[in-house]
Amino acid sequence: MNAYTMMKYNVDLVFCIDATGSMKPVIETVKDNALNFYKDVRAAMEEKQKSINTMRVRIVMYRDYYADHEDAMMTTRFFTLPDEERDFEAAIRSITAFGGGDEPEDALEALAYAIRSDWNTEGIKNRSIIVVWTDASTHQIGYASGEPNYPRGMAQSFSELTDWWGDEEMESPFIRNNAKRLILFAPEKPYWTEIVNSWNNVIHYPSAAGEGLQEYTYHEIIDAIYNSI
Repeated sequence: MNAYTMMKYNVDLVFCIDATGSMKPVIETVKDNALNFYKDVRAAMEEKQKSINTMRVRIVMYRDYYADHEDAMMTTRFFTLPDEERDFEAAIRSITAFGGGDEPEDALEALAYAIRSDWNTEGIKNRSIIVVWTDASTHQIGYASGEPNYPRGMAQSFSELTDWWGDEEMESPFIRNNAKRLILFAPEKPYWTEIVNSWNNVIHYPSAAGEGLQEYTYHEIIDAIYNSI
């Protein structure tokens, strides 16, 4: 099978990156890995007789609305790779690990931003993949809703956020059920365990809280992504 007869996919990736202080030991590795995803995922897919028609990547960097205020969340648009590789790299390189306050962070708000991305729905073969990197648990969604910088239009409860993700019986209003994948590099703590146990199309690699993500190699992350395509 040659490149012209391979199955061609439109792939969107959203990286939700915990950028709090506990991530300092691994944040540079996470950033370096994100920058290598395009060429490495593409090469891995070609080995499976698949090819990427378009790949777009978006970043949602998060901390804690109570502790970090205006530094609690950073979101970017989608970058089309490889054409906008320099802009994507500049966005990734701008991330530094600090803050966070208490141990739980506001990861569910980051996940909500990711779910509501402007996904590519063109073509038959699509993948909408969210990758979360964290070594911490997460607050209940809305925990910091009283803060002046808390976003409007956010899900009001974990149940509503679950509806945003959807399932086999109820399609999400934001992300196609047959295209979506959620890859978690997160500890077995609230609310990650609830997501793993009740959401569909989730791949979980437990991380140790307070120890970063050092136990996972880059190749394991690549495998998790291209095996979900």
